Amino acid sequence: MKLIVGLGNPGKEYTATRHNAGAWWVSRLAAKLHVTLKAEARFHGLCARIGQGDDELWLLNPQTYMNASGKAVAAMCRFYKILPEQILVIHDDLDLPLGTPKLKLGGGLGGHNGLKDIAAHLASRDFWRLRIGIGHPGDKNAVADYVLQPPRKEEAPLIDEAICRSLEVWPLIAQGNCQAAMLKLHTNPRVIHPQSAPVNLPEQK
Repeated sequence: MKLIVGLGNPGKEYTATRHNAGAWWVSRLAAKLHVTLKAEARFHGLCARIGQGDDELWLLNPQTYMNASGKAVAAMCRFYKILPEQILVIHDDLDLPLGTPKLKLGGGLGGHNGLKDIAAHLASRDFWRLRIGIGHPGDKNAVADYVLQPPRKEEAPLIDEAICRSLEVWPLIAQGNCQAAMLKLHTNPRVIHPQSAPVNLPEQK
């Protein structure tokens, strides 16, 4: 794995919204690894490097809007000669139950505009995705407003728990052992009571 991408929209008005779940994840990983995400104009995003040489790995939170996420990803891939299968994209997912994390390689794009743009820029869908379930509003016409609103009070702990659980398999992902990470993440999921879960999501500004 050479590039970890957290999808979201830039700006304080979007920081706490459901669509930024991927960006929350990468920010949390950066804090866990004691690195700082810094603005890099040539990569159109906030970046941090981990390791050196053959062990070098990049974190990236694109600062384009979601629909143009591929611009940032492609810029970094061209510069560092990163292949699609060496990329992990973390993103919110409407089709997964609230608080469910899932890891997969390639496949469909689920109507997610960030994934669509990345696939178009890379001319490939064969990159890894870590999906953070945010639930569905129940009406396809309500989706645009739903993803651009903060999680409700009872939802936030479940999304936070999904982020915490998926961060636990980070060492396996970093080693390139994604199959083991999938097995650990997808089996024996913890069942939590919403009121007892930690809540570390960004506050609404």
